Amino acid sequence: MAPIKVGDVIPDGTLGQFDSEDQLQQLSIHSLAAGKKVIIFGVPGAFTPTCSMQHVPSFITNAEELKSKGVAEILLVSVNDPFVMKAWAKTYTENKHVKFLADGSAAYTHALGLELDLGEKGLGIRSRRFSLLVDDLKVKVANIEEGGAFTVSGADEILKAL
Repeated sequence: MAPIKVGDVIPDGTLGQFDSEDQLQQLSIHSLAAGKKVIIFGVPGAFTPTCSMQHVPSFITNAEELKSKGVAEILLVSVNDPFVMKAWAKTYTENKHVKFLADGSAAYTHALGLELDLGEKGLGIRSRRFSLLVDDLKVKVANIEEGGAFTVSGADEILKAL
């Protein structure tokens, strides 16, 4: 499947997240993004070095500025189960705006065409590192990394586009 690109409508999909009462919720991407400007960004895995120390913090640190420029939701997607995503989210005590969403079976990542096969490293199918700026379900910016790079998918690149 070809990777999602500018002009495409994002596919719908259901991702898991624990709510404030610690109840597992299944959230529709379309319900979160329809009629809004949102950022969807993906990482290869929870607790991995580049994801944890650079990519996720870039969105947490810049969340207020992103919101001030009309972004309604900042959605982090990772091929991990909801329990791992909940634990990872708790490590960012300063986070107020980034939703940590679990794509446990990589179904949504596959629908985006952004799978990354890390089987030879013992990690299985994961997500390529990416960030999308989406306006009313349509992709306006698609920053998709090659391999393990972190050069174009951080919050600073999305800010430039706003």
